[in-house]
Order: sequence, then structure tokens, then C-alpha cells
Amino acid sequence: MTTLTVAGVLTGATLAGCGGPAPAPAPPPAPAASASAAPEKPPTMAPGPAGRTPVFERRPTGGGAAGRSAEKVVALTFDADMTADQGPRAASGERFDNPELVASLRRLKVPSTVFMTGRWAEEYPAQAKAIGTDPLFEIANHSYSHYAFSAPCYGLPVVEKAAMTRDVERAFTAIRKAGARNVVPYFRFPGGCYDDTALRALGPANVTAVQWDVVSGDAFATDADAVAEQVLDGVRPGSLVVMHCTRSAAPATEAAVRRIVPELRERGYRFVKVSELMEDRP
Repeated sequence: MTTLTVAGVLTGATLAGCGGPAPAPAPPPAPAASASAAPEKPPTMAPGPAGRTPVFERRPTGGGAAGRSAEKVVALTFDADMTADQGPRAASGERFDNPELVASLRRLKVPSTVFMTGRWAEEYPAQAKAIGTDPLFEIANHSYSHYAFSAPCYGLPVVEKAAMTRDVERAFTAIRKAGARNVVPYFRFPGGCYDDTALRALGPANVTAVQWDVVSGDAFATDADAVAEQVLDGVRPGSLVVMHCTRSAAPATEAAVRRIVPELRERGYRFVKVSELMEDRP
């Protein structure tokens, strides 16, 4: 996150994620999910100068396919965060998942992109598989253990430059080991923090970094209406919204989503995954 309010950021000590087993028997894919299912080869952006990792923040308002740039689409993204030292807290009963949120997204038929840490996938492998095999969702990379890739970054521990690519690869390995299949080559920097050194270091990982233009403010929030208002006020055609799904650190998100989705649909918006949003870029 290059410019963020503190309210929109989760610190490493309390970040968490989303999950929930797929319903059984699985319902047939909804038209909205099918229409925006991840393509076989998800779109990516070309590397920047000197092989720097490219950064995508929203669908551009100019250029791209005729008429599509101004289309009223929006991508909701959810960070499924968990750090390595939160294992004991999970073992003692703290929940770093949010099956209710995932169930609501399914019920509302909202295609979404989940940015998952490898550590979360290891803690909740069944849920990672359920999300990663449901055509409504796609899973992207949010590092292995939510350490920062530049400093300072909200007090997060920092990944050494030489270990940055390995950290991303380790996360992809953990996510796929859990059984996820709808995995896309996108990466979100923990805390949204990055610099030129990080962009250069991640070049060999062949990922597109995905940021956002709308901060939901759901981190630590308990007022679902306040979260919903912040999103509804910020969304524009082509927006990319950052949210979180955890019952311990973002308890208001599910209720906020239940308000956000119908109100944006009333305004004529269609929900898409990041992969579809990225298809229409210059």
C-alpha cells in the first residue's frame, strides 16, 4: 500500500484470513461466477524497466478495449493473512478464518479474489482447497508469513532481499499443496508496502503485484455500516477494493459485504475477479 490510512491496514500481529468448506453437494456454478471465472492463462502485466515487478491498482479509465474502461465493474479482494507465530493462538481457539463471509459471497454470487498467505493455507488446508476449487473465487499470493518487503511497514518483520522470491514461491507451494487449483500469478505486498528494491527483487517470481484504489477500513472495525459507507463512497468504475476476512481482526466485514453488494448492484455495478479487471488494460 503506497498511500494508506492506518484504519485500512492490518498489522502482522492480528492479520487473518477467510475460509469455509464448499457446500455439499456443490450447487451448479452461478452465471456471474461462470462469466468471470479465471481464464486458463490469467492476464499479467509486462515487467517494468530492469525487470521490475509491475504493479496493478485498478482498471484504467482510458485506453483498453473500446467502451470497457468505463464499464461499471468492481473487484472485491480479501486478504487471508496469518503469520508464522500465530499458530499457538490458532491452537488455543482464535479464529483466523471467516466461513460466514465466504458463505455470504457464495450466496450473493460475488466473484472474488482472495490473497492468501502460505501460512494460512497450512493452518486451514481444507478451506484453502474449498476456496481454490470453487469457480467463484481465485487465489493469489500474499507472501508466506506476512512479513514486510520494505521498511518501515506498520511494525512488521522484514523479509531479507535475497529471500523475497523464495518467500513468494514458498507461499505458492503451500497454497497448491492444500489442493487449490484456481491460483493466479498475482502478489499483494504485506501491509501494501513496497519500494524499488522489492520490485527488482521479485522480478524472477514472474508475478504482477496487485494493490487497490479503495481502502475498506475493515481492519479492527466493529461498525459494519462505517465500513460499507467507506467502500460505497470510494468505488468508481474499475475500482479494486481491499478487504479482509477474519473473525478476530475484521469482525464487521461480512455484515458490511451484505450491504455493499446489493447497493453497488443497484448502482449498476458488476462484480469481477482481479483477473477480469486486469484483462482491460492499455
